[in-house]
Amino acid sequence: MNDITIRRPILWFSAAATDPGSVRAINEDAIFSNTEIGLWAVADGMGGHEAGDVASHMITESLQKIEPQTQIDDFISLIEHSIKGVNRRLLEYAHLQHQGRVIGSTVAILFIMEQTGVCLWAGDSRLYRLRNSELKQITVDHSHVSELLRDGLISPEEAENHPEANVITRAVGTYEHLQLDIEVFDVRVGDSFLLCSDGLYNAVGHEKILSCLLNDSVTDSTDCLIEAALHNNAADNVSVVLVKGTHNSIAD
Repeated sequence: MNDITIRRPILWFSAAATDPGSVRAINEDAIFSNTEIGLWAVADGMGGHEAGDVASHMITESLQKIEPQTQIDDFISLIEHSIKGVNRRLLEYAHLQHQGRVIGSTVAILFIMEQTGVCLWAGDSRLYRLRNSELKQITVDHSHVSELLRDGLISPEEAENHPEANVITRAVGTYEHLQLDIEVFDVRVGDSFLLCSDGLYNAVGHEKILSCLLNDSVTDSTDCLIEAALHNNAADNVSVVLVKGTHNSIAD
């Protein structure tokens, strides 16, 4: 492979979908996709009724205002500032409109600049990477069960059906000082990145997710994931954003 081939720009194509799932009447998830500037996100609202919907859409609306940057550090700072602004507004909204009830949202954000990818997240919405047919979780869940698993207090088998599986330890709108975790990684031609809410991975197993992602078309892969979740009677809202890198100028 010569230098010219190595330096060819990676073209990113994406597809996104969200569904209320098989049980819930209201969809409190929100998705965001702006391939032009290389920014994507999934937010999973919480608070009941339409409050969670407000929280998740506050996040995606704030991301819509972000302008492209020439430096990665500037991009990270802009995203952090945007989400922390949402955090403050949600705390105020909960105090004024909902008697201080917790109204918040998890979020997983991906942006890609040249050969570098960055993920910022809070909560248990996830980012996965598919590379060379291997599916790897990039994010680490901010959840009670994840902490128990990390500390060796429960086994992976116990974690799957733990009674506190839905207890998260971090989210936008829950505490005055929000900390977003950040992971920086390389990106390559052929990589696929999947952002999703817990409604997907709680309903669809690892092998089926991998099988869906192996479709050539990002649209087909996204449809496959949503259909698999609904087939398994997804008990929560299901949201997916899929991003795939190629050298080809035509892809779907």
